Amino acid sequence: MQSQSQGRLKKVFPGANTPEGFFSFYDFMIDPCANMIIIIKGGPGIGKSTLIRRIGSSLLDMGYDTEYACCSHDPDSYDGVVVPKLGLALFDGTPPHVLEPRFPGIVEHIVNLGDFLNRKRLIPHRQEVVETLGEVSILFERAFRYLKEARIIHDDWEAYHIQALDFGCLNCIAEELSHDSFHDTQISPSPGKSRRLFASAITASGPIHHLRTIVGHASRRYILKGEPGTGKSTIVKKIAEKALSHGFDVEFYHCPLDPSKVEHAVIPELGVALVSSSWPHLIDPMKDIDRVIETGQAVSMKIAGKYESAIADAKQRFGQAVRRAVRCLHDAKEEYDKVQAIYSESMDFPAVERLGDRILGEVLELERKIREATA
Repeated sequence: MQSQSQGRLKKVFPGANTPEGFFSFYDFMIDPCANMIIIIKGGPGIGKSTLIRRIGSSLLDMGYDTEYACCSHDPDSYDGVVVPKLGLALFDGTPPHVLEPRFPGIVEHIVNLGDFLNRKRLIPHRQEVVETLGEVSILFERAFRYLKEARIIHDDWEAYHIQALDFGCLNCIAEELSHDSFHDTQISPSPGKSRRLFASAITASGPIHHLRTIVGHASRRYILKGEPGTGKSTIVKKIAEKALSHGFDVEFYHCPLDPSKVEHAVIPELGVALVSSSWPHLIDPMKDIDRVIETGQAVSMKIAGKYESAIADAKQRFGQAVRRAVRCLHDAKEEYDKVQAIYSESMDFPAVERLGDRILGEVLELERKIREATA
């Protein structure tokens, strides 16, 4: 056992519901040449998330820093767990986050919980399951259309502020924060590595973020506050890309409404976190050393004031579109829960528990070998 103290818990979203459908960053969760990756297959409601939670909790209690991959649809469910120090991961390998082995039998192995389903009990529900999952797909597509509408409105909202933006001022802010973060470090011949995930997601329960688990350990946090289009993402991206050029690894956290946009960044080696604090991921300073930067200082109020009524209208329409999307996701989850219940009633959970015991034994054996090799 590594330690009697609990490890650090981190929660991220490797995938998200976006205007273009489900968007995945799963390839960034763990190095494909890890020590052990277990891919769990099977139907809904048969214990995948429970198994993932069990293994993660055991290693967290042993003192290992643990990352949970949260489900972007059901915030109470986990789609994976990663323990970086052990090079270990367990993932739900079913749609929409379909995962297939790159090095089968060497790094990854597949566990199929579907082997413990009683098909005789399941088959009579065939029509109900097919029709219900069809309705789920329709509701998801409707949600994605509302998210597309929300993004168009949000782009409009941003545009009013961009017209009033002083980009010279933004560059000065970014340069000053870069100097504060990097001090006298030089450009490196070996650029850092980037890791890309989501810190927030638009779920069946509404927009949710886990920023405190992601940036809570940082020794320096720069919290950027301002309306859409006031340059928060621009500043974060400038500093993060400069960190890469200086040889530092960077974690990029993207926007689920626009996955091409970076909202937050963490530079682990420097203990630096850059956070865009705006709805739906508002975050207040956690320590006296946290620095808040109001990006509204780069906006000409004289110019922006001309669009005050249009901005208020865009803000209202944006909120309506997001609420409609969430309503569809909520309805989709209610339908999906019916399918989960059918599968759960046909499942041999004691067998899953025994399989979990075996997997936990394999994981603890890996932990023992690594601990002894590094002692």
